[in-house]
Amino acid sequence: MPEQGELTTPSQTVGPFYALPDGLLWPDGPEVVAPGAPGAILLRGTVFDGAGEPVPDAVLEIWQADERGRFAHHADPRGAAGSFQGFGRCGTDPRGDFWFRTVKPGPLPTPDGRTEAPHLDVTVLARGMLQRLVTRVYFPDEAAANAADPVLSTVEEERRGTLVAVAEPDGLRFDVRLQGDGETVFFEL
Repeated sequence: MPEQGELTTPSQTVGPFYALPDGLLWPDGPEVVAPGAPGAILLRGTVFDGAGEPVPDAVLEIWQADERGRFAHHADPRGAAGSFQGFGRCGTDPRGDFWFRTVKPGPLPTPDGRTEAPHLDVTVLARGMLQRLVTRVYFPDEAAANAADPVLSTVEEERRGTLVAVAEPDGLRFDVRLQGDGETVFFEL
């Protein structure tokens, strides 16, 4: 019981509770690479809630290796990715849509000598979520690499498709379903 003069705060879910503040998103946040960069691809999608409705106030982040499979981090044992930042952030619009301009990353070695298929790591933040969700986007033209991927192979076969983007004439499509039918596979960290 609070002391006289103390206020209690009603329980609430994690935000955003307000319009996204300046600084959380920036104009070129979805531009992992510049328009016209060699190998640039567009990834588009929509975030849906458990009722199948678009989520207009979600934030997605991607981080990835470059085309050679190297990260923009000085501790990458294979050498850093140079000027490639490998990170993007995009808020969803009123229709729940997001987009990123990036490049297809190269495959990644694992500590046990296997290889991970090219993929993008994705974080999803949205209203009503108590913690971030983490997933991956795999590429549809990498069937053999996807089949051998040590992470993707841990996912039930009938759900793996929720992690593979769909080719479109002008890029790739990857929808995120937070719950319900066709729910995207999310990973515990």
